[in-house]
Amino acid sequence: MAELKRRVRRILGSILVYAVLTVPLIPIFLMYTWLFVQAFSDRVIFGIIPQGLTLRNWAFLNNPIVFGGITHTSIWVILRNTLIFTFGVTGLITVVSSLSGYALSRVQFKGRTEFMQFILALHAFPAVILLIAVFYILNKMGLYGKGLLAFLGIIIVKAGMEIPMSAWILKGFFDVIPWDLEWAALIDGCTRLGTWRRVILPMIMPGIAAISIFSFIAGWGEFILVYTYMATEEYFTLSVFIHRMIGEIMYVRWGTIAALGVFYLLPIIFFFIFTQKALLRIYIGGIKR
Repeated sequence: MAELKRRVRRILGSILVYAVLTVPLIPIFLMYTWLFVQAFSDRVIFGIIPQGLTLRNWAFLNNPIVFGGITHTSIWVILRNTLIFTFGVTGLITVVSSLSGYALSRVQFKGRTEFMQFILALHAFPAVILLIAVFYILNKMGLYGKGLLAFLGIIIVKAGMEIPMSAWILKGFFDVIPWDLEWAALIDGCTRLGTWRRVILPMIMPGIAAISIFSFIAGWGEFILVYTYMATEEYFTLSVFIHRMIGEIMYVRWGTIAALGVFYLLPIIFFFIFTQKALLRIYIGGIKR
């Protein structure tokens, strides 16, 4: 009888755990199901049952989207903007964070501890509260509304918002590298910069890979900065372009919107699949050995 009670409790506990894990995922599963089903059908019944399979929703791959008599920018121009923005943000974050993380780990200076605390505090502020300040700076610099220059300015702003935490993460990786290796390189005639590039960086590649992946995802999904500071559709990214299409509420075609959503989603899914091993190799603050 006691064994039976233990088994019943174990089964009920397992059911409760799986229920807690599964129930929150049901709305997410239904949303993604609708997105993929609607992208390849004329209409959807009950949110997940397709009627009339078609590829007409993907016509934007060959022809510009026309809503309400307005011809929008080609999707390939929008994709180009998104890739430039994403790789620009990723490159800036990776380079600056690897340098600043090394400095925080190896260079002793007055106020170092307070500065690192300030870095964490910076990351705590949401980007939305800085929109007015950033607009004022871009406007004073003559970048707002200047097309390509404004676009490049937004890349710098986005990278600046992500660099503090990335530098803090890389500092943890630099901390676990023995000083002896760096001293040996310096004794052999390497400069400080040469030691950083030839000796230290190859040893923290898991950390570099991790912040590069996080930076890529952050750049690809950025919306609020581009939406706020880019006045012309010519320099929109995919997230803002899809928002613009949804905003055409009188002329919206949900099949096209769903196809755009899938088009936006697939690259980041494949990117995550091919980079997840690099993420699994690291712990925040050190190298997994």
